[in-house]
Amino acid sequence: MARNTQVAADHNAPPITQILAEFVATHPSRGWSDAVDHEAHRTFLNWLGCAVGAARHEAADAALAAVRMLEPSPQATVLGRKDRVDMASAALVNGITSHTFDFDDTHLKTIIHPAGPVASAALALAERQRSSGRELLDALVLGIDVSCRVGNMMYPEHYDRGWHITGSTGMLGAAAACARLLRLDARQTQMALGIAASQPVGMREQFGTMTKPFHPGGAARAGLMSALLASQGFTASPKALEAPRGYAQTVSTKNDWSQVTGELGQRFEISFNSYKPFACGIVIHPSIDACVQLREQGVRPEQVERIELKVHSLVLELTGKKEPADGLQAKFSVYHGCAAGLMFGRAAEDEFSDAVVTRSDMVALRRKVVATVDDAIDEASVDVTAVLTDGRRVHVFVKNAIGSIENPMTDALLEGKFHGLSDAVLGADATGKLIEACWDLGEAKDVQALVALAVPR
Repeated sequence: MARNTQVAADHNAPPITQILAEFVATHPSRGWSDAVDHEAHRTFLNWLGCAVGAARHEAADAALAAVRMLEPSPQATVLGRKDRVDMASAALVNGITSHTFDFDDTHLKTIIHPAGPVASAALALAERQRSSGRELLDALVLGIDVSCRVGNMMYPEHYDRGWHITGSTGMLGAAAACARLLRLDARQTQMALGIAASQPVGMREQFGTMTKPFHPGGAARAGLMSALLASQGFTASPKALEAPRGYAQTVSTKNDWSQVTGELGQRFEISFNSYKPFACGIVIHPSIDACVQLREQGVRPEQVERIELKVHSLVLELTGKKEPADGLQAKFSVYHGCAAGLMFGRAAEDEFSDAVVTRSDMVALRRKVVATVDDAIDEASVDVTAVLTDGRRVHVFVKNAIGSIENPMTDALLEGKFHGLSDAVLGADATGKLIEACWDLGEAKDVQALVALAVPR
């Protein structure tokens, strides 16, 4: 007997698998504005800096050790290292490192980190088949459009159910990007999306562990393999995304199909991408920004009796860890983020190191942070008051934190962030050359020259 379901299935959903496949396969190269194309360069630059910066992290060491047990052939580069592995493993490891510091791009409408899965898969394949920089950028824009439009369709219900939306949509974007690079036709691309639809990756339970950055890596590998399978005639349901028992209606109770089809080919989701000035969960950024401003106004940790935060409930739901034990946990602690902003005037990766997180003065300062929920405050805003030991109260309200769409990081700030991540791995001169290559990517005849610059000498 058939079982009852809580939500009635939509048997009249539009054929979004086919619609997206035709879009990816047939949309003209650079078929968007100069502003969109510049954002694609910014997205790639930011992603690459994050991947190189985390190349020496223990998560990268562990992932590579596991990959080497498979005895992979040297097809593609692990960014920031001298290692070469097979394409799928490069997509996995580079996807992991790009998200290890939680410093990567964010599509604020969905909280998706879109470049991790898409760029990691696309660059590994592009390196293997010597694609041009323009081909890679086209794949990046189109792949991000697929994953973020699907995210728009399901957010926030899909995320609220516990899915890590970066991984659970990223395999679709990665498959789309790789299908484009492989020059698959619409039918083959439809199969690639269908294969990927059976491989959503990631649960929010894993936040604060190495498995969180595994999600974009796993999605990148799944998407690449889906496109490779489709290129060899492997089949999937042509309605894998929209069918009543397909991907979308299985993983979410919300399915706003118009979010996939509306202005397709005219509005590109990469235009809504943002870049982090702070190496942690995006909902902490307004609080850090506020505490940095407090420091700029002369407030010092030793003067503080307490720091009063008023935040949206999502902030504490996602980042309410009061006593983080290490750097990974601290990335989900608004308390640590505030302490770092006030103590150092910044919150890059060094401020989330295990050594800083466990410092006695940092522990003492974050215990002075008192957070209360006020859902009248937007998720992207914060109200902060520093109560000082002499009785003074210093107030800061942040409506839009630095790095948001409304208050974006400039190209120069992105370059500075890249240097901060990469100089210790590649050296300042080499990093500078790599940054130049990123800005020139659209004119590059072969991405292998750029990849070579991302390898330590």
